[in-house]
Amino acid sequence: MRQFRTKLLTLTALAALAACATSHNTGQQDALQRYLAYAGDPIKSFTWLGQFYSWDGLAKDKLVVFTTPSDAYLLSIAPPCDMRFVINRIGLTSTGGTVYARLDSVIADTPGTGRWTCPINEIRPIDYKRMRAEGRAKAQPSRDGDGTPAATPPQQSPQR
Repeated sequence: MRQFRTKLLTLTALAALAACATSHNTGQQDALQRYLAYAGDPIKSFTWLGQFYSWDGLAKDKLVVFTTPSDAYLLSIAPPCDMRFVINRIGLTSTGGTVYARLDSVIADTPGTGRWTCPINEIRPIDYKRMRAEGRAKAQPSRDGDGTPAATPPQQSPQR
């Protein structure tokens, strides 16, 4: 009976961990899709003065870095990095204060596996100001001139 309880407890713990990992990955996928919707065409480089405002791992080979509160770049990187699990810190190599695609790298410091150097394959600027403005507009209900909530048009299914 004791072995059965131990196995049941172990299975329950594993199921809980799997559920956490799935919800975390779903959140990252949702965030990646939001950033991709506001990403511009690939660029060759961006200016980096040696520090981040913030960053977020979005997928195995994608992360967004903020060089200021409103300047964001979506980076696609090559293996061995897996940005879904980098929790400590990252850095970038640069040349004269500029980060170049296909020349510079993301340096990822991860617990247990140490430091990885991952080449940057692509850089895409994010129109973060527009992303924030549209996010705020969606969060606030629109109002007609008389102060009553405006009717929203029905959503159409995408054409296939």
